[in-house]
Amino acid sequence: MQKNRLPHWEQDGCSYFLTFRLADSVPKHLLDDWKSERLIWLQLNPEPWSQDKEKEYHERFSGARERWLDAQHGECLLQNRDARSRLDWILKEDAAQIWAYVTMPNHVHVLASLPPETELANWMQVLKGGSAYAINQALGRRGQLWAKDYFDRLIRDRRHFRNCAHYIRKNPVKAHLSEGAYTLFESEYVRELLA
Repeated sequence: MQKNRLPHWEQDGCSYFLTFRLADSVPKHLLDDWKSERLIWLQLNPEPWSQDKEKEYHERFSGARERWLDAQHGECLLQNRDARSRLDWILKEDAAQIWAYVTMPNHVHVLASLPPETELANWMQVLKGGSAYAINQALGRRGQLWAKDYFDRLIRDRRHFRNCAHYIRKNPVKAHLSEGAYTLFESEYVRELLA
């Protein structure tokens, strides 16, 4: 576990909604402002929160990160079809059950179930490490590709699973991406669930 990072909740045999992003996808000044504003907000709004306060928190702070990613900051290396195809291959060849994913220009959302006794942190390290090597090779570049951390949410139930799959499907539309600027994969199960 890295210093100053929250622990990731894990449970054997469960599904996860995961988001990971390119290292340059969130400008430092936005992240610094966000951290300052969040700290002040938390001081003014101590827990426990009402439902309205929790909603305000997520709209203001969780939503900000999604808006920044959809604004396509950084080089957006994943707009390159070769880069996306390398990541696609790694995801599809993995031992995890990949239910759905979308590769956006500067970030990725994945809905997956990990094999028994597979630790999420280890799986993410292998996924990000292998894909960074393959993508850097495809683009003729070197250096850090992915941001160090990632966002994960343990799937609670069928409704939550469906909501995450729907979010993945709609993310390119929400970001106003044209066909060819992203890759969307849905398993047969997800396609039937969202029909």
